[in-house]
Amino acid sequence: MTKSMFFYFAALMIFNSCAIIPPKSNTDSLSQTITDKPTLEDYKVGEKWTWIEKSVAGEKIRWEGEDRLEVVAFKGSLGFWNGADTFLISTRLPQETSSTPFRDWPLAVGKKWKYESDWKNAEGTPMKTSQDVEVVSYGEVTVLAGRFMAYKIEYKGTITNSIGGSAKIKEAFWYAPTLKTNIRHVQDDGYGSYVLELYDYKSGK
Repeated sequence: MTKSMFFYFAALMIFNSCAIIPPKSNTDSLSQTITDKPTLEDYKVGEKWTWIEKSVAGEKIRWEGEDRLEVVAFKGSLGFWNGADTFLISTRLPQETSSTPFRDWPLAVGKKWKYESDWKNAEGTPMKTSQDVEVVSYGEVTVLAGRFMAYKIEYKGTITNSIGGSAKIKEAFWYAPTLKTNIRHVQDDGYGSYVLELYDYKSGK
């Protein structure tokens, strides 16, 4: 698995957010919580997320670093600033219409779907991702940034390329609705592992 593949999934992680819809009554359990897509109004100027990431193959660290996003005023609306570039949040909100989407809204424990995507890596080689997805739980999760209620979403399948390469891939995302992002992402492709975890969060104005 190349670094460009990990960046592809990291981008999907960062820009697929959600807003929570509480249970309708006190008798509803957490497993019946439903979460829908976010809107632009869910974000506030000054809101900031910082993640740390590491990719390891055997005992060798392939790379490690930090990702961050901050909500800023931009072009008469709100933008995400990643430390180098700024882009409108409205262009990054989930707008998938595919029958095999990365995230199938609304989220709820027990929901299953198929994710498929054709894309190109940094070298321009055509790639295809095919994974079975399931929302397996919803509960309290502890990461470096603190404790948050989050869904655990598992993805299992393969990544193939146009020149005959193939790798089985297993990954899981822990998705915190109140933070509108994943707070943890782990991935194993049989050759190495990747971990991304929320290190710090500021709620903004």
